[in-house]
Amino acid sequence: MTGQDGQDGRARRRGQGELEGQVLGALREADGPVSAAWVQQRLGGDLAYTTVVTILTRLLAKDVVSRERHGRSFVWTPTADVARLAALRMRRLLDGERDREAVLASFVTALPPGDEQVLRALLDIPAPDAGRPED
Repeated sequence: MTGQDGQDGRARRRGQGELEGQVLGALREADGPVSAAWVQQRLGGDLAYTTVVTILTRLLAKDVVSRERHGRSFVWTPTADVARLAALRMRRLLDGERDREAVLASFVTALPPGDEQVLRALLDIPAPDAGRPED
């Protein structure tokens, strides 16, 4: 018998980043603040409630969701999108490296031509604080 992963009947194990993206995606589909139980159900119910709460708490620490007390529990609201979450993960990885220039150079040279063009176009846009006098 095959399972979700097509192998031996066990559900495929998802990585933390994938789970965070799925939880944030579910929150963004909601019409307003929702409970962890709502998120759990929206994701198909195969995650433990405590896992969903752990992921929501991690997202709160990353400032991509907010929470508000609702009775004895919380309701959750997204404050960022999945792209921002991915950018935060990329930044965290970069911050953990000693030679940032080498990592960035390797990253850019490994990009497909279309992605490299998008990045170059983004780098040509002046920074929001460009042109302001330095303190």
